[in-house]
Amino acid sequence: MKLFNYNGTVIDDNGFEIKVNQILRNGDDVFSNIPSGSLVLLLCQNNIDSLFFYINCIERRVVPILIDSQSNYSLIENIIEKYSPDLIFAPSLISNHFINYRPILNYNSYTIISNGQNFNKRFDSSLSLLLSTSGTTGSPKLVRLSYSNLVSNASSICIYLNLSEADRAISNLPMNYSFGLSIINSHLFAGGSVIMTSESITQRAFWNLFQKFEVTSLSGVPYTFEILKNFRLLNIDLPSLKKITQAGGKLSNDLIEYFANFSISKGIDFFVMYGQTEGTARLSYLPPQSVKNKLGSIGRPIPGGKFHLIDSENIKINVPGIKGELIYTGPNVMLGYAESKEDLLLGDINKGTLNTGDIAYFDDDGYYFIVGRIKRFIKIFGNRVNLDELESILKKASVDSACVGKDNLLLVYLLNEDEKSTVKDLLSKKLGIHNSAIEIRIIHELPRSESGKILYSKLGL
Repeated sequence: MKLFNYNGTVIDDNGFEIKVNQILRNGDDVFSNIPSGSLVLLLCQNNIDSLFFYINCIERRVVPILIDSQSNYSLIENIIEKYSPDLIFAPSLISNHFINYRPILNYNSYTIISNGQNFNKRFDSSLSLLLSTSGTTGSPKLVRLSYSNLVSNASSICIYLNLSEADRAISNLPMNYSFGLSIINSHLFAGGSVIMTSESITQRAFWNLFQKFEVTSLSGVPYTFEILKNFRLLNIDLPSLKKITQAGGKLSNDLIEYFANFSISKGIDFFVMYGQTEGTARLSYLPPQSVKNKLGSIGRPIPGGKFHLIDSENIKINVPGIKGELIYTGPNVMLGYAESKEDLLLGDINKGTLNTGDIAYFDDDGYYFIVGRIKRFIKIFGNRVNLDELESILKKASVDSACVGKDNLLLVYLLNEDEKSTVKDLLSKKLGIHNSAIEIRIIHELPRSESGKILYSKLGL
């Protein structure tokens, strides 16, 4: 089965339209001297040229590493050093930054640059795509995905979202980010359309494009929905909007309820979803009709997937309400990780099973609820403390925070000096501990990934 329907359409913000089959025909000359089995680094932008290279790579079995072109230069250099890509597809404005690569061909706004060596296949034949799990500031640890991973996840998404050629998405999320890429993959799999733009949802130009091209689907991460609510952006007349989808982290129950009510009032389907790059993108979804009565749930597995829970002894949990690690099985589970070019030779390590690292429980109706991460727990005077739960408590008190720590020390980062004493008192009472075990630090801005998730590794202990 093909990932891209040849009738799928890509549109840029100037109104230029091109079908997938024409993108592939245009790629015949560009890729004529790039053999399948080549490894390339694609520095992504949300435009047609970037998508041209991605689509041609996937369909011609040239393996791309997708990295945001705005990434820290040291990260890009680290990727190059560890994986030695045969070629780099770079925006022409930055193509001269790579002194060990020489330009060999220009294609519109991009330049293909080469390391000057013979192409040399260095990876398992099932490998199709390499994605970073940590955005523009992350490490060179990559997720290895196969073609069947991409096809199965796109197919599942099309089923539960009921996508068709009439659906139109807009690229407000980076295409190198697994959620953003899955929107592109699923809509083009269905033969629908994708509008590629680098405009932000806070800019009027974005909404002008939305109205002009009659976009039917809007997607976002939690941070997106905070902006949408705070700036009342959805008060704009958007008659074409049929679906709103959310993933990329847990959305607060207040925001879920707000957008559920908004969607009901407008006759729009609102999907809350859960996923990981390691699962190609999506692992579960909460149907629109269940959003309010299963508030906070990640729903049920996507078509073709299954969940179960295990306890600390790796024993399966069969009783509702008991917490354990969430395990997912399905055809969209990654082959494995790569931390060096030697790892690209590895085949399917995971065999369709993913230990998510999330702690969850299921209810009597089989709906799953995530309560935290395995590694996001500390012990304070012998009591196990869920750091994600503490952030949720503070969020309900209208306090933005990031909680980290180690045993017997809870460290809370805040944005507002005036909240220090209130937060200390609240957490001291909630945890039943002396406030000497709680340290408050004020920070100008919480470090976030491109998906809006807090980058805890950037916060010192």
